[in-house]
Amino acid sequence: MRLSQAHFVIQRVLRSLRELIWTHVLTAGTMAMTLFVFGGFLLLQENLTGLLKGWSSQLQIFAYLEEGLGDSELEFVQRQVRSYPEVEGVRYVSKDEAWESFKTDLGAQSGVLEGLDREILPSSLEITVKKSYRQRASVADLAGRLKEVKGIREVEYPEAWMEKLSLLLLGVQWTKWIFGGFLFMASLLIVGSTVKLAIMARRDEIEIMQLVGATDRMIKAPFVIEGMIQGLLGASFSLLLLWLLFLFLSMRLPPSLGILIPGDQLRFLDLWQVSFLLLLGWLLGAVGSFFSLRRFLGA
Repeated sequence: MRLSQAHFVIQRVLRSLRELIWTHVLTAGTMAMTLFVFGGFLLLQENLTGLLKGWSSQLQIFAYLEEGLGDSELEFVQRQVRSYPEVEGVRYVSKDEAWESFKTDLGAQSGVLEGLDREILPSSLEITVKKSYRQRASVADLAGRLKEVKGIREVEYPEAWMEKLSLLLLGVQWTKWIFGGFLFMASLLIVGSTVKLAIMARRDEIEIMQLVGATDRMIKAPFVIEGMIQGLLGASFSLLLLWLLFLFLSMRLPPSLGILIPGDQLRFLDLWQVSFLLLLGWLLGAVGSFFSLRRFLGA
């Protein structure tokens, strides 16, 4: 396309954005809502993945000890646990330490513990598993052997939580694409309606251009560029909404949730995911405009 033709196309795009501004705003807003929902699934998936990785990277088994163990018996239990090849480290947690740690995790809600006996929490061993043994079968086997150690009353590890979280993550991944697909189809129809309105508003101009020999590319280019602009604006607005939602949830995150979330932090979309949403918005506008033009103006 020559420079003069490019200048003409840009002028047509700017004029359309001025004359049909509310139509373009409505279309961009619709795409923004679609991408916001899709981005919300991405955000949920990102944090569920981070939570799963966080638990896996610091997988611990909690062995709760029987009451009244003497120093020699406690030392024997720790020595026996450390002898297992799967064990990376063992840390003894007294009742007082368990109480203070639980109180710290509750943060501002620690007042609910007032009046309770500090002795209600048992002493325990925090057992860190070596990275090479963090498979489900290995951890389950180690937990079974720990239960047979004299002096250990109960053994807990987050296997059930990790399994449920993995299933939830899989569900989010499938829902993202299925639900997102329906939303994208709806957005494409709305983009098509916008193009139809723009064609009807400029029907006389299009007919004159066809009579003077303007190429199909010259006629269609402004509509496709308008669709791209709508898509980019919609994607940018959806990212702004997602960021505001992320800030809101971060500030409203209960301190007690730090017990569950490693690092006590939510994670926003990374650079690749942000770029993907922008590209998706751009494609949504471009593809919707292109196929609508084929329908209303022919090939």
